[in-house]
Order: sequence, then C-alpha cells, then structure tokens
Amino acid sequence: MAGLREGHLTRPLRLPPIRATDLSGLPPAYIAVAEIDPLRDEGRNYVALLSAAGVTTELVQVPGAVHGFDLLFPSARISERSLANQVRAPNEALHS
Repeated sequence: MAGLREGHLTRPLRLPPIRATDLSGLPPAYIAVAEIDPLRDEGRNYVALLSAAGVTTELVQVPGAVHGFDLLFPSARISERSLANQVRAPNEALHS
C-alpha cells in the first residue's frame, strides 16, 4: 500500500506498531490487557516500548478477565468499568 494522497499519509502503513523502529512522538496510549489473554504479554511489551520512547502510557491489567471479556459479557461490572476507562483515557488526554 503506497499510502494516501494529498499529504495525509506519505509512507506505507506498517503493522503491527510494536515492530516500528521509532515510537517517539506518538500520542498518549491507553492499553488494557486481560489476565487470561494470549495477547497479554504482547500488550505489556508494547507499553514498555512506548514508555521507553517517552510516550505517556496507561496500562490496565484486568484480573480474572479473558480475551474479549467486554464483548462477551458487556453487562458485567468489570466490562462496564473497562468501557468507562476506555472513554475516560482519551478524554483526559485531549483535555489536559
């Protein structure tokens, strides 16, 4: 993919972002990981790389939760708290 025209994107997208060579200058990040999640360690590692690059990060580890808990059990208190945090974090970042 060559990127978008008119100055929106000047280089190809590279995914996953954990493989980027320079993470500095990224906006603050909120990352939540479930305790029982095959991607938990990858999320933690990404937070460590962002922090090392000087990016403000917030890591929330949800004890006892499985991957996708908030979609599987949207009415559970833990899911409601998680959604509230997902809304709070960007609001704080935008208004601080």
